[in-house]
Amino acid sequence: MNKLFTYILLMFCWGFISSQNNITHDVYFETDKYTLLPTEENRLLLFISKLVDIDIESIAIFGFCDDVGAPSYNLRLSQQRADAIKAIFSNHEISESVITNVDGKGEVLLKIVDEKDISKLRGLNRKVEIIINPKPPIIKKKKVEVEPSVEKEKKATAEVIKGDVKVGDKIRFENILFKTGYSTVTPESKKILENIAKSLVERENIYFTIQGHVCCTQYSRDAVDRKTKKRNLSEARAKYVYDYFAKKGIDKKRMRYMGMRRKFPLGGDPKYDRRVEILITHIINN
Repeated sequence: MNKLFTYILLMFCWGFISSQNNITHDVYFETDKYTLLPTEENRLLLFISKLVDIDIESIAIFGFCDDVGAPSYNLRLSQQRADAIKAIFSNHEISESVITNVDGKGEVLLKIVDEKDISKLRGLNRKVEIIINPKPPIIKKKKVEVEPSVEKEKKATAEVIKGDVKVGDKIRFENILFKTGYSTVTPESKKILENIAKSLVERENIYFTIQGHVCCTQYSRDAVDRKTKKRNLSEARAKYVYDYFAKKGIDKKRMRYMGMRRKFPLGGDPKYDRRVEILITHIINN
């Protein structure tokens, strides 16, 4: 069986295969299985990691089987394979709202070709096909006057912290966005996070809990941190901010961090659920 998958990997290396603006990827399964071998799972996760900078319109997932077995069994197994791939996408913060098709297509009839090892051909039919349909690029108009309002929104969190706050207030870090599947913030968020840290240094009487969140997972689960492979991404995001604040001079005694998993989705664009908030827990009155 290992030789079979070596053969598959050699013939079908992972990668983006663009056809009519779609991006496709295939993953392969062992006989009668709908869980991936580690090699195939790693290929899939590498594929998912390349989707970070792509604005996705829709994702279609189609499961298939070889021609061995009863049609009803093959149809069920192919659906299980498609569902398994959908779950992996969800666990790595790919929003289910863009997954438009998750269908088991049943068996693929064996094509008679000049190939002595029929098992290899059947192995290529035990698969799931993934089709990514990106959104068309947005054509930016020249000098659209939106920058001032955007800049004001970016300053909002730092200004809120400087203002009148009380115990129990929850302050969302506006425009602090995280890379999909990672605990690090996007480059454009770094400056905003620095401004928030400066405000918290000035307000040294405020004690708070940093709460990390994730998007898109099922049943309030946490997401998988692609760097560490641990299912604690919300906590990792909170700790990232905690460590950043500590480096900026905020006393560790003033703060703690915790992961909130996907218990409190905001609705709307999933990227805003990849967020951090602070909960004011104590204020020392001078």
